[in-house]
Amino acid sequence: MPLPSGNVTWPPTQLNAITPRLTEWSAWYSGNSDLLTAAYGGNNGTATPRPSQLAGGIVGRLARMFWGTPTTPGQQRTKLHVPIAADIATASSDLLFGEEVTLITEDKDKTIRERLDVILEENSFPSLLLEAGEIGSALGGVYLRVTWDEALGRFPIITAVHADAAWPEFSFGRLVAVTFWQVISQDNSGHMLRHLERHEKGRIEHGLYQGTRENLGTRIPLTESTVTADLTVDEFSGINTGYDKLTAEYFPNMKPNRLWRSDPVGACLGRSDFDGVEPLMDSLDETYTSWMRDIRLGKGRVLVPNYMLNTGGVGGGASFNLDQEVFSGLSIPPSETGSTPQITLQQFKIRHEEHSATSQDLLARIISSAGYSLQTFGMGGDGVAATATEVNAREKKSMTTREKKTRYWGKGIANIIEAVLAVDKDKFNGTGVLRPKVEFSPTSQPSIAETSTAVQALRIAEAASTETLVKMIHPDWDQTAVGDEVGKILAEKGVTVPDPASPEGFDQIPPGGASTGVN
Repeated sequence: MPLPSGNVTWPPTQLNAITPRLTEWSAWYSGNSDLLTAAYGGNNGTATPRPSQLAGGIVGRLARMFWGTPTTPGQQRTKLHVPIAADIATASSDLLFGEEVTLITEDKDKTIRERLDVILEENSFPSLLLEAGEIGSALGGVYLRVTWDEALGRFPIITAVHADAAWPEFSFGRLVAVTFWQVISQDNSGHMLRHLERHEKGRIEHGLYQGTRENLGTRIPLTESTVTADLTVDEFSGINTGYDKLTAEYFPNMKPNRLWRSDPVGACLGRSDFDGVEPLMDSLDETYTSWMRDIRLGKGRVLVPNYMLNTGGVGGGASFNLDQEVFSGLSIPPSETGSTPQITLQQFKIRHEEHSATSQDLLARIISSAGYSLQTFGMGGDGVAATATEVNAREKKSMTTREKKTRYWGKGIANIIEAVLAVDKDKFNGTGVLRPKVEFSPTSQPSIAETSTAVQALRIAEAASTETLVKMIHPDWDQTAVGDEVGKILAEKGVTVPDPASPEGFDQIPPGGASTGVN
């Protein structure tokens, strides 16, 4: 299906059930009070209940949220936001990509791998994965795409595209095409200039549209914008990629999607870590707002008669400062005897214990419902140093969630690496194409004492070779370094070891021992 000719509703009507929830999750992730207020319709400035607040369905649900409650006219907006949603997204990404993923390749002369390392370094790939992981957690999924621009360098470019700027097409649950869009410019009257980029097998098509917020508008030449003017396209506004598969990949955060099970597009999308916990996050903000209101209203006051306060003089009126320590509570005339009326000190109660307990309970429920352990967020610990086994036990729920997500990311990363090498070969005369195996590092590393104990037990039981034991102690070493260390150990014991640098493995015999070989 080609790009639309123009004058169609945008975002597409196929995303009608999806776009509102993406907007809602985006507002939570941003932590911006204005966006949250707009997402829940609480910014109309009316104090009386709105019809939407009395309605049923999703409209009524959103309007009745704390962030959907309008602010009383004349009153300053004092709603407070706790950025737990952003913390969850960051924690999810850190668990997945806090340590770099390992790409295992089979490349005998290593020329392809060397070229791949250059491309990944130019794209800051580890940082890109951290960004993509955070966005995917918030919006239920994220895309990685392969493009190129010779003005930026002679290598393919990998970028992350957010789920709320994509129109995917699936077949039997597999991505077969996707249209990305970006707003190039917009004015106060609502006119927008959009760039659409459609990825399908072997091809990328570009389109430039002049329209409004709700309508894609008219398709205009790519040369009408500096953003697209330099694109070299054929007569059909497309570019052949030289790769018979997609140059874009979708990474679902978690499946199945409980919201859109029956939606033809949404059923194939992932679900956000915020899915189902929005009311709890809303209640947490309401609790903290109430807590701060108690503090604001509970400031100590000294109550004195009006005549003891300074006024603006005749015709000058009087003013009231909420933060002043002395103010008038009652109009008390001076005593006829000339004695001074009693001055009253008033200290209102601040319900800090109740608010704190409520907040802690809400935080615990939000974190658990999102699929994580409290210890991942620095909560629930006893402050005692723990072994790697104890850490894994305490964070079992987080580890389980991480394991689920790695299954979605592993295959997708391999796909995008294969695509980037294919584009590199076609556009920049790259050295070749391969498909790596992706491995995620363990989240908790055992201490050297724990590893040494395990190694000693295996050595005594004669259940592992010297090479295996060295790898256990030094998991970050390559095969050559491991082989060198094995050689030194066996040489000290008076036995021989194959030379890891030799094709046969037995060319070098250390002095002082008979040839025994090593498994």
